[in-house]
Amino acid sequence: MEIHVNNKKLREDLEEEGARKRRYGTDMAKKLALRLNALQAADTLADFWPPKSGPERCHELKGDLAGTFSVDLKHPYRLLFVPLEVRPPEDHSNELARWKGITAIDILAIEDTHG
Repeated sequence: MEIHVNNKKLREDLEEEGARKRRYGTDMAKKLALRLNALQAADTLADFWPPKSGPERCHELKGDLAGTFSVDLKHPYRLLFVPLEVRPPEDHSNELARWKGITAIDILAIEDTHG
C-alpha cells in the first residue's frame, strides 16, 4: 500500500528510527515500525479484514472522526489515517469492497482517541 504523510514533522518522526525513539520512546517506536511495515506490505486495506482483528485492530472511526481509520499502537495511542480512494465503490454498504479499493493512505496523526 502507498503511504503518504503530509505533515513534515510527523513524516520525519515516522521515517527516521532515531526521531521515532526520541519522540515516542523505544516501545512505541518499535510498535510504530511494525505497523508501518504491515501497512506498506499490504496490497489493500482489506489485508486487515475483518475490522478490529489481528494485532493491528484496524477499523474505521465514528462520530467526529468518521472516515478516519485507526490501528493500535501502544495503549492508548492509535495511528490515524484516511484512505486516498482512487475509485470509491458505488455501494458504500459493502464495507469489504470498499476496503479492497483502498490502496493508498494519508497518515494524519498519532493520538489517544478515547480521551
